[in-house]
Amino acid sequence: MLVTVTSRHMDVTPPLKTYAEQKATKLNKYYDRIQEVEVIFDNGKDSTRVEMIVNAEHKNTFVAHHDNGDAYACIDGCVHKLERQLSEHKKKYRNRKHPDELTPRRGGSEA
Repeated sequence: MLVTVTSRHMDVTPPLKTYAEQKATKLNKYYDRIQEVEVIFDNGKDSTRVEMIVNAEHKNTFVAHHDNGDAYACIDGCVHKLERQLSEHKKKYRNRKHPDELTPRRGGSEA
């Protein structure tokens, strides 16, 4: 899994970058088909905004963003949102059922 950390209008300190990478790699336990995670820091006028984009197999994309004064809290907020999104997607993906096309359908008239 590839983790990319970028920033707009600010410099990312090495401890902040390692914290973001550690939190992003923990997302792999919620959905094991993650290919890439992109973490984007943006420093606005009043607060810091963090956006996390997760690219998974089959062109599945999950996006979370969080605004707060503290960048570490923003990372935690994004990870929390992505945990929910990934676990719900995994639950939906694993529990779907495909009808077997070889068995005849009920309720239809046969000639």
